[in-house]
Amino acid sequence: MTALVDLSDGASFSSGFPHEMFTWLRANDPVHWHHPTSRTPDGEGFWVVSRHTDVGSVQRDATAFSSETGNGIRQGGGTGIKDEPQVGVMLNMTDDPRHHRLRSLVNRGFTPRAIGDLEAELLRRANLLLDAVGDDAFDAVHGFARELPSQAICIVLGVPEKDRPQLLDWLDAGIEADGGAIVAPQATRRLREYARGLIADKRRSPDGGIMSTIVHAVGDDGSRLSDRELVAFFALLFPAGAETTRSAIAGAVSAFVDHPEQFVRLREDPSLLNTAAEEIVRWTTPSVYKRRTASTDTEIAGVPVSAGDKVTFWEMSANRDEDVFGNPFEFDVGRNPNPHLGFGWGIHFCLGAALARLELKVALEALIERYEVLLTAGDAEWTPNNRLFGLKRLPVRAIRARTPM
Repeated sequence: MTALVDLSDGASFSSGFPHEMFTWLRANDPVHWHHPTSRTPDGEGFWVVSRHTDVGSVQRDATAFSSETGNGIRQGGGTGIKDEPQVGVMLNMTDDPRHHRLRSLVNRGFTPRAIGDLEAELLRRANLLLDAVGDDAFDAVHGFARELPSQAICIVLGVPEKDRPQLLDWLDAGIEADGGAIVAPQATRRLREYARGLIADKRRSPDGGIMSTIVHAVGDDGSRLSDRELVAFFALLFPAGAETTRSAIAGAVSAFVDHPEQFVRLREDPSLLNTAAEEIVRWTTPSVYKRRTASTDTEIAGVPVSAGDKVTFWEMSANRDEDVFGNPFEFDVGRNPNPHLGFGWGIHFCLGAALARLELKVALEALIERYEVLLTAGDAEWTPNNRLFGLKRLPVRAIRARTPM
């Protein structure tokens, strides 16, 4: 038996994801009861679901596995191990019919055309970022991966350029803080306070941006999103958009450092950009787990689960499942098919999936156009967070292509 680490402690992820533990769990204890430790939020144990088929089953069954309150069994709920007070208001912490209403309204802004219109601007910004780092060794996280998705999500949310560095600093501090929450309460409060002012500005002065469209969207029932719902949406989308794609892009650079033949392959065959983006999502899985609450007595893969139990399902583990992926620990930019669960399944399928795919494609285009190979220039550092997991620092040295593509 392999050593089992405390999955409720962000420090357990400070040296990387515990793949060895999950490989053992998938084979021997795929629906595992994690006893509470001194670090476990709320002092309650929780189920750990690790296999692809079981993770998909929990994701698809939003009735038995609630994102909100567990049918009144719990006073709190949410998508992290720790119960959160935003249940019933924040999009990812709601069940139908409330979830359907919220999603139908915010979808008014996330149209294919609105996302597609960002491509040229994001490619311009990606190239400017690489111009700025020059030909010396640089930190791929702060020099590139952090900046591109943060610019994208700030454009989507209508955040002025002058405010963006401060919001990112708050978010970084909140993710790295020790306390059991996905983002520390102090950082969340600051983001929410900022959102109130931004939403008031959009109400007074509508523009053509995505956030303005959402602020003024009218549902089929004639309702609009309340200020409380809009603030919750901002508090969800800004961290999700800024952090998860950052981790995916940084993880892609790390993968290309470790697998240089895949970078060469992509440079020589740019038609693989789409499959490469999907493989990066599988490989990095920046949001490594989610949580639900069992709303009734049920079972997962024959294991009894009681009403009120916390159920965590680990997409990172599912995306390395040997029964689904051939050579799952091999990074393959041409992997096809690739039924990864990095964007989820069911009613909570990632709202920003199209935007994330666009950002990854833009980042890859900029990298392969400019460089022949990416090399390590120092030790990588990981963010000690068990949910928004990714690289904190990644020193690299990039060799410019003699002949740009």
